[in-house]
Formats: sequence, structure tokens, C-alpha cells
Amino acid sequence: MNDQQLIKEIKKWKKKRGALILAHNYQIPAIQDIADFVGDSLELSKQAANSPEKLIVFCGVHFMAESAAIFSPKKTILIPDFNAGCSLAASIDALELRRWKAKYPDAVVVSYVNTTAEVKAESDYCCTSTNAVEVVNAIPKNKRIIFVPDMFLAAFVQKKTARDLIIYPGQCYVHARVRPEDVLNKMKTNPKADFLIHPECGCVSSCMHFVANGDIPENITHILSTGGMLKYAKHSKKSDFIVATETGIIYRLQKQNPKKNFASLRDDMVCKFMKMITLPKLLNSLINLEFKVKVPKKIADKARIPIERMFAVSK
Repeated sequence: MNDQQLIKEIKKWKKKRGALILAHNYQIPAIQDIADFVGDSLELSKQAANSPEKLIVFCGVHFMAESAAIFSPKKTILIPDFNAGCSLAASIDALELRRWKAKYPDAVVVSYVNTTAEVKAESDYCCTSTNAVEVVNAIPKNKRIIFVPDMFLAAFVQKKTARDLIIYPGQCYVHARVRPEDVLNKMKTNPKADFLIHPECGCVSSCMHFVANGDIPENITHILSTGGMLKYAKHSKKSDFIVATETGIIYRLQKQNPKKNFASLRDDMVCKFMKMITLPKLLNSLINLEFKVKVPKKIADKARIPIERMFAVSK
């Protein structure tokens, strides 16, 4: 089947199943176009919970589908490719986190949402790239904090909050490859562009240093989550943007702002796991109800606590 035939079949089976299709900002354009909602992982999990549909097809990576299952325990959550993982989430498991907790028994654990349900269940708070600073600031100053698993986001939060964090050395392989020279070289070719950088990027601390020193103009540098990038680009009067995150978001940015120009900082910022979800796999998921993502109730109940704490302390 060609793409048009696949899209027609997907729509037919979506209606037949009464399904809701969710897609992450990094998905391929065809998947974004056919989805009912496109957004970041937490945004999509909330959408799954608040929608009337009982069948959710989550086009993203596995930990995101797990989060949707935690939010919606009575719904069926499907992921079109069960092997769509995440290098960042895979960098720590519950056993390793328990080792760190044993080493620092009085520390509060803050876990980025890009973690498995089991890791969330071992945490005190969750956070997103948007509210990480807010979550850390809400924890009493006399408490030590273990921040897992992204070391670049942690370094960013540490600088913003002036807290001495115990940083776990995990990273996203896509964001980790970004270097300060990439930023400086790209800005030389387009000095009038606004620079939008995700706090998971390997150069985010260096960028903050360059901004402080005046090497990168502060007024054009914006450290933002994917949702923050979309919001900023929509309301900005600028017409040119350099974007430092997974390339999939460029499609959505361009779609929402057709008269503006968006350039990826590096063309190789492509997540192989996000690109595993395709139209044929989505159709198969709807026809055969594959693949179901379930979180055991005991783990889901524990994992829900740090997520609820995050909501309680952040806007």
C-alpha cells in the first residue's frame, strides 16, 4: 500500500476501534499529520487521561506509553513498535537508582519524566524540562537532591538554582552530541536568528557560560522545552530560528509558522527510536491491537506519587 492507501485504512480502523492516536513532537511528518493530538510526552499522557476514548495508540517511545498507562490505568495503551525505546531512559534502572539511594540515604530523588515507570516508582518527585527548576526550588534548601538521569538538564538546573545536586551521568545520545562550536558556527552563518536550545543538549552549560561572557547574545538565546519552543516561535516577531533538539520538531514548527524559517542546529540530531513508528506499524497496531503497554498496579501506584508531587509544586 502507498501512503494514501495506508492513511485511508488507518482512518477506517481508528473509527472502527474508537481509538485516539497521539504523536510526540519528534515523530515523522506522516504520523504527526494523522494523529489526533501532537505534543510532548507529559502533555500527551494528560490528553490520554482526559479523553473519552478507551483505546489509545501512543506514537512515541516506550517510557511515554508507560506514562500514559500510569495516568489511564483503565484504558488500553498501544505502542506501534514495542522496541521503540529511549537511550536516556535506558541509562538508569530501578536497581541502579536504589544503589544511589543507599549511598545517599538522606537525599531527595528527582527524576526526569524520561524514565521508566520503575524508576519513577523509586523517586520522590518527577520533573519535566519545563518545570525542573521549579521542582528543585520547591525542595527545602537543607535537603540534598539526587537528580536522574540526564546530566545536562541537571547541570542546567544546578546553575539556575545554585543547588549542589548529586548528578547521575545519563544522557540522550541525540542531544549529547551537540557541542559549543556547533552553536557558534551556526550563529555566524545566521547572526539575526533566535537560538532555541533544549536543556538536554550537551552544550547547554557551555551556552549559559557563553551568554554570561557575551560570546552568544543573551537576547537571542532561549533554553526551552519542545512545548516552550513551539509557544515562543508562535508569538515571536522574529522570522529566523536555529533549533537545537531532535529534528522532528522542525516539521511542526514550520507547519504552525509557515512564514517563518527554522533550521536544525545539526542535521544528524535524529532519534532512531522515534523514527521507528511508521504508517504500516500504526495500521497494524489498530488492526491487531498491538502492542499493549501495561504497568503493574503496584508500580503504577508508586510512580503516580512523584508525578502528583510535581504537579503540586509547579504551575
